[in-house]
Amino acid sequence: MSIPEKIQREVASLRKAIERHNKLYHSLDNPEIPDADYDSLVERLEGLERKYALASDSSPSSSVGFAPLPKFSEVHHQIPMLSLDKVFEKDGLRNFTKRIGNLLGTEDLINFSCEPKIDGIAVSLLYEDGKLKRASTRGNGKSGEDITHNILEIPCIPKTIELKKIKTRFEVRGEIFLSKLNFNEINKRARQEGQKVFVNPRNTAAGAIRQLDPKKSAKIPLEMFCYGIGINEGIALPESLREIFSVLKELGFPVNEDIRASSGAEECLDFCLELYSKRDLLDYEIDGAVIKVDSLLSQSLIGQNIRAPRWAIAYKFPAEEKITKVLGVEFQVGRTGTITPVARLEPVFVGGVTVSNTTLHNMDEIERLGLGIGDRVIVRRAGDVIPKVVKVLKSGQKKPTTPIIAPRFCPVCMSPIEKDGAVLLRCTGGSSCSAQRKEMLKHFVSRSALDIEGMGDKLIDQLVEEGLIKDAADIFSLDASVLIEMDRLGKKSSENLLAAITKSQETTLAKFLYALGIREVGEATALSLANRYPNLEDLVLAPIEELETIEDIGPTVSSKITAFFASKTNVDLIKRLRGAGVRWSVTSTINNTNLLGKTFVLTGALESLSRREAKDRLLELGAKVSASVSKNTDFVVSGPGSGLKLSKAVEYGVKVLDEKEFLALLP
Repeated sequence: MSIPEKIQREVASLRKAIERHNKLYHSLDNPEIPDADYDSLVERLEGLERKYALASDSSPSSSVGFAPLPKFSEVHHQIPMLSLDKVFEKDGLRNFTKRIGNLLGTEDLINFSCEPKIDGIAVSLLYEDGKLKRASTRGNGKSGEDITHNILEIPCIPKTIELKKIKTRFEVRGEIFLSKLNFNEINKRARQEGQKVFVNPRNTAAGAIRQLDPKKSAKIPLEMFCYGIGINEGIALPESLREIFSVLKELGFPVNEDIRASSGAEECLDFCLELYSKRDLLDYEIDGAVIKVDSLLSQSLIGQNIRAPRWAIAYKFPAEEKITKVLGVEFQVGRTGTITPVARLEPVFVGGVTVSNTTLHNMDEIERLGLGIGDRVIVRRAGDVIPKVVKVLKSGQKKPTTPIIAPRFCPVCMSPIEKDGAVLLRCTGGSSCSAQRKEMLKHFVSRSALDIEGMGDKLIDQLVEEGLIKDAADIFSLDASVLIEMDRLGKKSSENLLAAITKSQETTLAKFLYALGIREVGEATALSLANRYPNLEDLVLAPIEELETIEDIGPTVSSKITAFFASKTNVDLIKRLRGAGVRWSVTSTINNTNLLGKTFVLTGALESLSRREAKDRLLELGAKVSASVSKNTDFVVSGPGSGLKLSKAVEYGVKVLDEKEFLALLP
C-alpha cells in the first residue's frame, strides 16, 4: 500500500512530539500539556499506524515512560513495569470485558478488581528476606531510577515486613502521590514565604521523589497506595488480586480503601460512575479508574503486549486540564471598586463545562504567570472550583504576545484608579460608578442580606442602565407599572417581586448592616456590631477606639466602619431606607448560649435544614461560621458528601458532629 507523503510527515511529527512530551512528563517532571492533550496525540498516532500498517517497536506508541536520568543509578526491572491501555467511554469498557470473555472462552460474568487511577508516580519496592533492599521508578518500563534514599523518608512505606520464610524476594508496586490537603498546605506556606508555588500535586510528588538529597525529599509529605506485585520468590500468595490486597494490608502496606471487586461490565461501570461522582471529595488526585481481571491465573492466560497487559484497562474521566488561548483581558469593577483582570479565552471544554473566561485575580498573579494576550495556557477546573490559569506555554510559540498593562482609569466611569495595599487596584468613583452601583445593589438584595427573591443580576443591570434606580432605597419605590415593562417580567412575576420587596422590609439589624456593603464587614462582623449596638444610632456615632474593643475587629476594620458612617451619602441612604419602611426590632440578637464565640465549619449535606439555614442559626446564637478548618475550629458539622474539611478535622483533632448531634446543640 502506498502511504501518502502527508501521512508519513504527520506520523513522524507525532512521534517526535510524543517523545518530547514523554521526556518532559516522566523524566523532567515538567509537562507542557495536560494528560488529555497527550492522550489525543497518542490516539491519533495509533490510529494512523493501524490504518497504514506503520506500527514499529521503536514508535513511542509501543513504549512505556522514558529512559532513566543519568544522575540516578539505573535499576533493571526483572518483570517489566508496563503501562495501561485506555478507554474513554462506557462502550469502550464494555468491549474490553467482552474481549476478556472471548480470550478466556467463557460467557460467564468475569470477576474484576476495580480501583481509583491515582495521578502519581509508579514505583517498585523490592524486599529481600523481609528488608527493603531497593526502590525504583518505572522509567521506560524495562529499567528505572534508584530512589531508595527518598523512599526511606516516606513513613507509610514499611522498611521491614514480617515473613514466615527466609531467603525471600518480594516486590510490591504502587503509586506515590501527594494529597490535596498537603499540596494546598505546601502552596499556602510558599505564598506566605514568597516562594514559588507548585502547579499540581503530581508534579510536586514527582519532583520530590527525584531529589538527590533525601532531606529535601522529606520536606514533601508523600504517600503511597499499592496496586500489585512483581517478583515473588519464596512466598505463597493467594490466586486473586482481591486476596493479595488483603495480604499486603496485613503486612503493613497502604492499600486504597476504595478498591472494589466487581462482576461483569455493568458492575465495573457502576464503580467508575460512583468514583467519578465523588472524585472531588477524595483527598488525592485521580484521572480515572483501573479495571483488572481478578484471577492471577486468568491474567497469565490472557498475557500482555509490548507495552500493556491485555487483562487491564484504564477508564479515563473527563479532563480537568486543557490547553486554550488567551484572546484578551478585561478589567472588571467590583462592589467596593476593586479592579479585577479577567481573561477572555478561546472556549474550551474542561471539567465538564465550556470555559470562555476566568479571573486572573490581580496584576501580581499575571506577572507571576508571565502571561500576555495571545499566550497558550493550561486551564484547570476541578469540580465546582472556578477555572484557573495554572501555566503559560511559551514553548513553540511563534507570534509575539501583547503585554497586559494595568489601566490608569476605571474602564466604566473613567475615574482615576488608585493602588489599595500591595496588589489591589481600586476605582475612586464610588457610587458615581455605574459598575459599583450595580454590584452594591446585587449585594444588597442577596440571600445573606435583604434576600429579595426574583431581583436577579440582569434585572438590576437593566434598572440601573435605564436610570430607574440609583441606590438601594430606590428599590422600595418600584411599582408594577415600571416592572412589567422589564425584559422577561410579566404581570405575575412583577407581583411576586413586589411582594418579595415588601417582605424584605422586615429584617434584622445584622442583615441590614451586612446589606449596606461596608468594606471588610462580613456576616459575622455585622452580627457582632448588631449585638454590641442594638440601636443603629449608637453604632453610627461609635468612636474607632470603642469599635476596636469588639472581638475580631481590629484597626483596619474599625477604620472602614467609621469611614462609612462619616460619609453623608451613606447616612442619607440609611435614612431613606428607614423612611422606605426597612425596619428591625431593637433587641440583642444573641441570647446567652453556650455557642457564643465558638467557631463552626459546615461540610456535606444536611437533611433537616439547608447549610444556609444552619449558618444563619449559628450566627444568631453568636457562633462564628468559617469556610475552612484550622486548629482554632471548635466544631465541624459533617453530613453526607463531606470531603477535605472532614479529613482536616480528623488531622487537627477537631470535634466532628453529625446532624443529630448538631441539632441537639441548638436551643
